Amino acid sequence: MKTQYLYLLYFVLRVTDLILINLCFIAAFKILNTPFEDYVNFLFVSNYMWILAASISGVYKGSITQKHVKIYNGSIKTFILFAIFFMSFVLIAKDFNKSIRFTVIYFNLIFIGLIVSRFLGTLFEFLLKRFFNVNKSVAVLGNNSMGLRLAMFFENAENHFSFKGFLNKDDGSGEDSEHPSHESVTKYILNAAANGVNEVYVTMPIDKIADANYLMEVAEKHCVRLKFVPDWDTYFKASFKVNYMDDFPILSLRQEPLEEMENRFVKRLFDIVFSSLVLVFILSWLYPILGLIIKLQSPGPILYKQLRSGKDNQPFICYKFRSMQIQEEGKFVQATKNDSRVTPIGRFIRKTSIDELPQFINVLFGDMSVIGPRPHILSMTEQYGEIIHQYMVRHFLKSGITGWAQVNGFRGETKNTELMEKRVEHDIWYLENWSLKLDIKIVFMTIYNIFKGEKNAY
Repeated sequence: MKTQYLYLLYFVLRVTDLILINLCFIAAFKILNTPFEDYVNFLFVSNYMWILAASISGVYKGSITQKHVKIYNGSIKTFILFAIFFMSFVLIAKDFNKSIRFTVIYFNLIFIGLIVSRFLGTLFEFLLKRFFNVNKSVAVLGNNSMGLRLAMFFENAENHFSFKGFLNKDDGSGEDSEHPSHESVTKYILNAAANGVNEVYVTMPIDKIADANYLMEVAEKHCVRLKFVPDWDTYFKASFKVNYMDDFPILSLRQEPLEEMENRFVKRLFDIVFSSLVLVFILSWLYPILGLIIKLQSPGPILYKQLRSGKDNQPFICYKFRSMQIQEEGKFVQATKNDSRVTPIGRFIRKTSIDELPQFINVLFGDMSVIGPRPHILSMTEQYGEIIHQYMVRHFLKSGITGWAQVNGFRGETKNTELMEKRVEHDIWYLENWSLKLDIKIVFMTIYNIFKGEKNAY
């Protein structure tokens, strides 16, 4: 959460920092007493690199519960990134010695300037609080689970709120502290007004929403603003996410980044580029070599094709290098450790996950993604869909060649329901926390695990 006050504060910090960068630049070349045109290219580069470093460090992306120490740490991180970027540019400058002297002076000035800038930011924040009543005096009405969470939030955001506590604490009188009567509410609001409380946050169960109008009338008569925070926890295990579609508030059980069109575009672009590189530079020469070995060790096709459950539980044909002897048609038995059906080359390609490489064809065709929940055979989906809570949620996404569950050790044979539940738990976490950065991280973790060797890969 970010208030208008925070937007203003971070805007002032952005402007102050950019002015600082340019003032330090001018001061540096004045100290060296050299012509400005010798360093004009440095001026544009320094501004661009500072903006890039600040964007990566997230120094201007705070929340109202963020402590000042985090802002200062973000500034140090920005300075270090800026130094790395700028020094890289200096290393390719024509007059290296002159550039180094300029850079040393420039960095010292910026470091001192940052200290001054953050001091001015703190002073600006103090003036906002002192003269513009930024610190609102707030209280909570509704001593329930949502009220306790809200109280903790206000206490952590002490720089922005003056939390006066619960208006209806359980005092042993027998009054229902979670759902007070109308007469008690009137008394609480009168006490709030008398103690200078500006806003009262009412944590109200959904079956008490009809009382909202009465509470508003009482509060407004005494110049107290009411804010309503629905107490969903009383009725639902899951936490709702609130989004807006035009003017319509939409409640959903989870946040799904890949429901956004731009995110799906980024993920699909990553899939196409990555799978194309694998097909051209690896599979193009590996396929004929492995194909020949597979044929020599066991009669049958090179690729193993099987119907798997994909996005929205739609079946698709999944490709793998065949690692086992041909099985009886229609009969599927999950691979186990030291499985006698696995061929010698099959043992190697399963251990190194090379048998999964043909699935990059599935990725290119759009049936799968590079990263996502592993696809299961149809009978397994039907079986676990009946006994594991939220199992089918993993099918909201395209299946993946590797995934968050796999890089965390939940791959291969599922000997019991608990292992599958853990896999589903990790798949749903990925669904709710997707980012391109996370996909790239999973790719590197997968490569690391291949070289390290995995005990569940057999």
